[in-house]
Amino acid sequence: MAKTDTDIGGPVVKSGKTNGDIEHWDVENDEFWQRSGKKIANRNLWISIPSLLMGFAVWLMWGMITTQMQNLGFPFTVSQLFTLTALAGLSGATLRIPASFMIRIAGGRNTVFLTTALLMIPALGTGVALMNPDTPFWVFQMLALLSGIGGGNFAASMSNISTFFPKKQQGYALGMNAGLGNFGVTTMQILIPLVMTVGIFGAIAGGSMELQSSSGTLIGRIEAGTDTWIQNAGFIWLVFLIPLAFLSWFGMNNLRTITPNPGTPAQAFGKILGLYAVGLVTSVIGMLALVWLNMWIALPLTIVLTVIALRLIPGDIKPNIQKQFAIFSNKHTWSMTVLYILTFGSFIGFSAALPLSINVIFGNMMEVAADGSVTRVTNPDGPSALTWAWIGPFVGALIRPIGGWISDKVGGSIVTQIISVVMVVASAAAGYVMMQAYNATDPNSYFALFMILFVILFAASGIGNGSTFRTIGVIFDQHQKGPVLGWTSAVAAYGAFIAPRVMGEQIQAGTPELAMYGFAIFYALCLVINWWFYLRPNAYVKNP
Repeated sequence: MAKTDTDIGGPVVKSGKTNGDIEHWDVENDEFWQRSGKKIANRNLWISIPSLLMGFAVWLMWGMITTQMQNLGFPFTVSQLFTLTALAGLSGATLRIPASFMIRIAGGRNTVFLTTALLMIPALGTGVALMNPDTPFWVFQMLALLSGIGGGNFAASMSNISTFFPKKQQGYALGMNAGLGNFGVTTMQILIPLVMTVGIFGAIAGGSMELQSSSGTLIGRIEAGTDTWIQNAGFIWLVFLIPLAFLSWFGMNNLRTITPNPGTPAQAFGKILGLYAVGLVTSVIGMLALVWLNMWIALPLTIVLTVIALRLIPGDIKPNIQKQFAIFSNKHTWSMTVLYILTFGSFIGFSAALPLSINVIFGNMMEVAADGSVTRVTNPDGPSALTWAWIGPFVGALIRPIGGWISDKVGGSIVTQIISVVMVVASAAAGYVMMQAYNATDPNSYFALFMILFVILFAASGIGNGSTFRTIGVIFDQHQKGPVLGWTSAVAAYGAFIAPRVMGEQIQAGTPELAMYGFAIFYALCLVINWWFYLRPNAYVKNP
């Protein structure tokens, strides 16, 4: 045992190592926080952030990969490519449900290490699959589902970090973890196009393919006929994941006040793998329901089956999960779930759907023949999604910590109300612009306004991400806020499933505006819910 130094505000650690389990943790005690807690909390936070960033990158890489698969002439339809992006969203959201319980059952250090290491499987597998354009579609479906591990990691990461910081710093801590973690989307959208232009891994990663349609990177357009190494979009993440796994194992801690009995590392890993196995199985069922039924049945079916399956898990996990299911009897769990769909659901959904949407809407145009007939043809000067799609997620992630900081000062709900109004207007306007661009003989003239409106949507959702997390951190106690953060982020993450499906279907039908008008109606509903619960004169909790 390490020496006990609680008399000077320090923790009692189960070993003398930096990564030892911590027995005593009282961050609401200011002396404890200043002398010992702050240093430990910040160390765990700054290891958590890049691990979460990699989770977002691997989870959402399909938005960029499918865009380049289309440019390379992979033998899949636009609908199939949108489906791959949606499947990653489906599994990432579903895996957040079991991931929200992992910290209480297996410990923060154990969970972050293993879930980071597991990302190597879809990263490596995707690189191998992309080496051959004849790889069967079901292989890409499987890899898209496995990349959802990166989405699931968010719930565990946020649940973990929430326990390290006092209430007065919840907006900051959760905003930094989620906001900088969200930069995984931007990192992926900038890095993937760049690494695909060079054979950086040599012969070991296979040869190049020739672009059939023009593409691009952050720095400009790439013409058809150029050599491309699309497989690097998967392999590149191994460069970061391997050292990050070691860093999380040797630098993070389990809090015994939150996880009294994580067991040995092997036992903890078994619990984590068991929980993720439940989510992957129900994700596969959801995928089948998506084929046999429709999206609006597949989605709730997947959620319900996941919750039921978790309750049926035998052994010592069962009582822990059942105890945490108490959050479902709290009305604020449900109000905050809806509000988090408004903010994070929009951010992650638009991040997933935007690249391919740009490719389809602006990569084609209407051509009027001499007889007056109109046909849709390729736009030779269309903007590249790989050049532009990163801007919105970058702004949304950059501004998220600011949203948390402002909410710590003025209250989370008033901030949420303001951004809701902005999103109603911006979504409706974006729908109108998309309609005009889709039916235009010169869609490029609408592109600047299209991008401005989506940047506004990303900025508003990013600020709202910080404000809703602040509200959750204030409303719920130390033992409930982790599972609530996990649950709300799980349901909201289905935005990464819904947005590509809805936008893809409506774009295919020639009515992209209907998707955005539908989102605007939902945002208006959120405006009412937020006001009723947190801003009206007799609100349940006033402006938390």
